[in-house]
Amino acid sequence: MRSPGKRIAFLSMLTALGMILSYIESFIPVLYGVPGMKAGLGNILVVFLLYIYGSKEALVVNILRITLTALLFGNLYSLVYSLAGAALSFAVMVIIKESDFLSCYGVSMAGGIAHNIGQIIVALFLVENYRIILYLPILVISGCITGAGIAFIAANVIKRIGRRSFF
Repeated sequence: MRSPGKRIAFLSMLTALGMILSYIESFIPVLYGVPGMKAGLGNILVVFLLYIYGSKEALVVNILRITLTALLFGNLYSLVYSLAGAALSFAVMVIIKESDFLSCYGVSMAGGIAHNIGQIIVALFLVENYRIILYLPILVISGCITGAGIAFIAANVIKRIGRRSFF
């Protein structure tokens, strides 16, 4: 029998860990020489939860992590960009994972690409400059690279922890 208290505590702990990873990431200098590009370390937890517990738990932790991190360490724009990217990314990852079409690596890489596309879509409306779309090829490449890195870490965590029940 699952304990609701243990479930809430475990998901809260992972949310806090995701916030810490996002905060630490803010101290990493610009990746690849491209402004605004991040590794997405908090997404390790999203991929982990998606594979071990399911999409509901992954969605809750992802939304809480993004919202709380933006409120504490960011601003309204970072919240809008992050939520837009996360929404598209999460939808793509869930669809691909449920189809059993790709491995954890493919799911994470597709999520990284979708996240960047979601942010470009928001930028098109906020910046009102269609030339921002020229940034997309660089973001697709970075989404593949960071997605593969996130998948590598998440896959190793999944392998080491397995399907132990924490709640």
